[in-house]
Amino acid sequence: MARLAAPLFHIVLDRIDAGLAVGAIEAVLPDGTRRLLGGRADGPLAIVTVHRWHALGRLILGGSIGWYEGWAAGDWSSPDPVPLFDLFMRNRVTLGNVARAKNGARIARRVIHALRRNDRAGARRNIAAHYDLGNDFYSEWLDPTLTYSSAIFTPGDTLEQAQHRKLAAILARTAARAGDTILEIGCGWGSFALAAAERGVHVHAITLSAEQKAVVERRAAGLPVSVSLTDYRDVAGSYDAVASIEMVEAVGERYWPDYLATIARVLKPGGRAAIQLISIADDIWEGYARNVDFIQRHIFPGGMLISESRFGALAEARGLAWHDRTGFGLDYAETLRLWRLRFDAAVADGRLPRRFDEKFIDLWRYYLMYCEGGFRGGGIDVAQVTLIKR
Repeated sequence: MARLAAPLFHIVLDRIDAGLAVGAIEAVLPDGTRRLLGGRADGPLAIVTVHRWHALGRLILGGSIGWYEGWAAGDWSSPDPVPLFDLFMRNRVTLGNVARAKNGARIARRVIHALRRNDRAGARRNIAAHYDLGNDFYSEWLDPTLTYSSAIFTPGDTLEQAQHRKLAAILARTAARAGDTILEIGCGWGSFALAAAERGVHVHAITLSAEQKAVVERRAAGLPVSVSLTDYRDVAGSYDAVASIEMVEAVGERYWPDYLATIARVLKPGGRAAIQLISIADDIWEGYARNVDFIQRHIFPGGMLISESRFGALAEARGLAWHDRTGFGLDYAETLRLWRLRFDAAVADGRLPRRFDEKFIDLWRYYLMYCEGGFRGGGIDVAQVTLIKR
């Protein structure tokens, strides 16, 4: 059967070859033959061994989810998948929908994804599914600040130094002074709250993760920090500033207006909101929004990357002026690379909790490589922006 299907799969390879405007893939095929795809212009070189033709069937029918499932099943392998993910993202327009799920799989996954919508009950479930994996898990491979978002590097920085640089940049955007009060929407394990409080700023930090809340309370003891299990839609009061670092990706397009309306409601006139967000290029936004990708299916239920043009227009409509956008996607690629090194070291040393099996560990390693490649390919970016209430 595989031999009969091989000509059909070569048609798939022809489509990938035609779509690679830059970079190349050196592929070893199931029959032992080698084939070069692309190679017409400089770019990343990916080495891929297709052990079973089924890998390409999974890719064509299931998109990024099918490609991951093929990797997990041993249908394909690579000594370093990052350049492959980089290539797919870098050639996102010319490749078209070759790596997106087709109608049957797409519709079924959209239905499942819709059931994970981020209403109040769903948001709690979705956040718990990712962030409540355990503090003993994340603490083994995040840096000592316990910061789970992109750092900002200058030459020679350690990961910890680069995370402090990012936190300082967010705090500077708020223009908060000692005695002011900041609302932090999505506080993680408290690194920003600690950085602000150490400068005399009061912080009300909110999260939906019980695991995170416990850590923030312990780390912030004696500092002007309060933390609560609160949905952003339920926040009351007014604040001098708002900070939100890579939280809006957990909101979902349907709830962007609610998120921005909350910021507009709680900010004092002239107040600033410092937002760090992960966006996906507008040239593939429509296709992305109509599908469910590997991240949404296996890592962040209910998640969705931002279309900056759409999100920015919603902010402006709610009286929040969009200022000083600064992108640093390659810094996220470096952050992810360092996280993966730390993750692999924790695995090698047997420091990850025993409740996580080999399948889970491989999934998370793949996730870190997948994201790194996406940022290196330029179709995904991370940015800080300041929203100023008119």
